[in-house]
Amino acid sequence: MDIIEILKAIFIGIVEGITEWLPISSTGHMILVDEFLKLNITPEFKEFFLVVIQLGAILAVIVLYFKKLFPFKLDEKKKIVISKETLNLWAKVLVACIPAAIIGLLFDDILDKYLYNGITVALMLILYGILFIIVEKRNKGKESKINTLKEITFKTAMIIGVFQILALIPGTSRSGATILGAILIGTSREVATEFTFFLAVPVMFGASALKLVKYVLDGIAMTSTEIGVLIFGTITAFIVSIFAIKFLLNYIKRNDFTAFGWYRIVLGALVLIFFFI
Repeated sequence: MDIIEILKAIFIGIVEGITEWLPISSTGHMILVDEFLKLNITPEFKEFFLVVIQLGAILAVIVLYFKKLFPFKLDEKKKIVISKETLNLWAKVLVACIPAAIIGLLFDDILDKYLYNGITVALMLILYGILFIIVEKRNKGKESKINTLKEITFKTAMIIGVFQILALIPGTSRSGATILGAILIGTSREVATEFTFFLAVPVMFGASALKLVKYVLDGIAMTSTEIGVLIFGTITAFIVSIFAIKFLLNYIKRNDFTAFGWYRIVLGALVLIFFFI
């Protein structure tokens, strides 16, 4: 195992753990990190790694929200019962996954080939940074129509799912697109953020499974260094995600997303300057 590559993987895991949940685009940051911090691995494994590392981040959601997400509960008589409320929540999450799943399956290779680059990331960082600032100013002082997860209807879930399609373009941010869409249709920041967390579970498991199947079908073997990169990167992403999720939930209780909008604009501008210079 190459210790330098392992240290690089840990750094990438830290970036993934932070950016997966904050509305600043984890995929975009991963592409940018790759421009400056080159992993000594095959291009096929790198593509696989940058998707599968997200599983570590997803496990953080499952751990933190286990009671809300696990449908089997113990009643007063200590008997196992199925929570209809939890099943209903999962049904809405799955409905919200449909639009992006269809588009992603149809255009996955095209998106990888033409849009996974620094310039696209920079432009999307700036565009959605501006949109965050505009939406927050527009909604300032307005009462939210949806203030609990129970109030999210299947129609609302589908609309949020349509916004998630935008996140297929790197630099957009999956959490950013869905939170922005949810806020636009009257969902509170807290509920929009939690629903986005839950939405990530099937979406990212599905994306990782798709990449895994492609990788296995291609018959590509991993080196010991690549296995180490995958393990350390994923574990790091899990640990850092725990703190990032808790930070975001505490942050939105007192603040809006304007600061993230400005961060995106500044970062996008710096990236454009770098690539053009």
